[in-house]
Amino acid sequence: MAGVLYVVATPIGNLKDITLRALETLKSVDRIVAEDTRVTAKLLARYEIRKPMFSLHARSSERAVQKVLELVADGEAIAFVTDAGTPGISDPGAYLVEKVRARAGEKSIVPIPGPSAVSAALSVSGMNADEFVFFGFPPHKKGRQKVLDEVARTARTAVLYESPHRAAKLLGELAARVPERRLVIAREMTKMFEEIAVGAVEELRGRFMEEKISGKGEFVLILGPVK
Repeated sequence: MAGVLYVVATPIGNLKDITLRALETLKSVDRIVAEDTRVTAKLLARYEIRKPMFSLHARSSERAVQKVLELVADGEAIAFVTDAGTPGISDPGAYLVEKVRARAGEKSIVPIPGPSAVSAALSVSGMNADEFVFFGFPPHKKGRQKVLDEVARTARTAVLYESPHRAAKLLGELAARVPERRLVIAREMTKMFEEIAVGAVEELRGRFMEEKISGKGEFVLILGPVK
């Protein structure tokens, strides 16, 4: 009988945000596949969970994927986690899920839902999220301007991720396109120095450049819908 790949959401910052079901799953599986075993080891240590682990990330070889396929096909229960949040959202999880399902069948994939930076940021944005477009991390170079033009054109609420060393660049690019559009910057979600700022794009860019908004940590940016 084929095993199971549990797709387990983990905290995006505060380790107390782990769900009871996620903890039960991590304790019960045969092993854990992690984006970065060093990051996951901290979570497991916090809850005194000891399981064999190996790494699978965006730069892993096809061999690593095949190892997971073989383990599930042999009947093992595997938990797949990324460094933070829900696997498959702006990370390589979707590829693994696709391959396991094709090899072991539809019942081999079980979601264990939980934290997500997208939903967390939207919940405190005060913006209409009945419909929204998620763009993830904009490309670093090739295709970046095309994606940002698309962001500016969408009339729906738009959500982007950005890393700290490119946040200033992204704010400048958005200000050049939609300076008056309403923006929420959610930084370091659920962590000690969490910060949520709201205002027009140009206004928040000014506050950022004046260091009134910190440039440290991971960013979620939400552009409000066009009214």
